[in-house]
Amino acid sequence: MDSDEHKRVLDPEHDSAALKALTHPLRIQLLGLLRQDGPATASELAARTGESSASASYHLRVLAKYAFIAEAEHRDGRERRWRALHTVTSWSNETMESTATGRAFVSLARRRQIEHLERSLARHEADMAAGRLGEEWVEPSGISDLMPRLTAESLTELFDTVAAKLEELTARDADDPRAEHVVFLAAGLPLAPHEPAGPAPDSALQGPEPADPASEDDPAPEDSVLEDSAPGDPDPLDDVPGGRSREGIDPGHITP
Repeated sequence: MDSDEHKRVLDPEHDSAALKALTHPLRIQLLGLLRQDGPATASELAARTGESSASASYHLRVLAKYAFIAEAEHRDGRERRWRALHTVTSWSNETMESTATGRAFVSLARRRQIEHLERSLARHEADMAAGRLGEEWVEPSGISDLMPRLTAESLTELFDTVAAKLEELTARDADDPRAEHVVFLAAGLPLAPHEPAGPAPDSALQGPEPADPASEDDPAPEDSVLEDSAPGDPDPLDDVPGGRSREGIDPGHITP
C-alpha cells in the first residue's frame, strides 16, 4: 500500500522514546489529521480537535521531535505549518513482544483502533442520515465478525491478500471523484479453547487469605512507558495489559 520511504517502522529497542511519544491520544489524532488532510497549522488542528492552540502546538512539537512530522512550506510567516513524514506506521509483532514498552504500545494502539471504529460508525450513520453520502454507499457498507478456523500461516496469507487487493483498489480509485475515505479495520485475533469448568478448589470455600505484610511496603513499579506528556495529562497506558496487533495497522493512519 505504501513504499518503504512512506512507512515508519518502529522498533521497541531503537525507538522506545518515539513509541512513548505516540501513546498520547491527541498526538495520534493530530498525526492522523495531517496524514489524511495534508499540512495544517496548530490553530487549524486545534479547531478540528476542540483543543487549545497551545495544546495542539505542544503535541505537534513532540511529534516533530520524534520525526513523525516536520515543518511544511508556510503560506506566510505568521504561523508554522506541519506535514506528516509518512503515510503509515508499522511494526513487527514479534519484535514488539520482546519488551514491556512494545507490548504496552501495541495493546494501546489496538484499543485506540477499536475506539476509532466506534466513532467512525457513529459518524457514518450520521452522514448517511443527513444525506452527506449517496445511496450507493448503503449496500457495500458494513461490519463483519466472522470466526473462521485458520492456521497461523493461513491468517498471515489472509492479511497479505487483503493488503495486496487494497493496494490495487486504492491505486485504481485514486483519481475517481466518486471515491470517499473508507475506514477499513481488519482484525485477526486467535482464541484458545475455553477450559472446561471444574469443581471449585477447597481454598475457594474458605475466607480470604491474609495480606502479605511484605507486599504493603513494596514500591510501586516505575512508569517507564510514557514521556513528553503535557502537565496534567493522564497516563494513557494505565491499566493496559500486554497484547499483539497485526503489523502495519496504524492507529493514526485515518483519524476519526
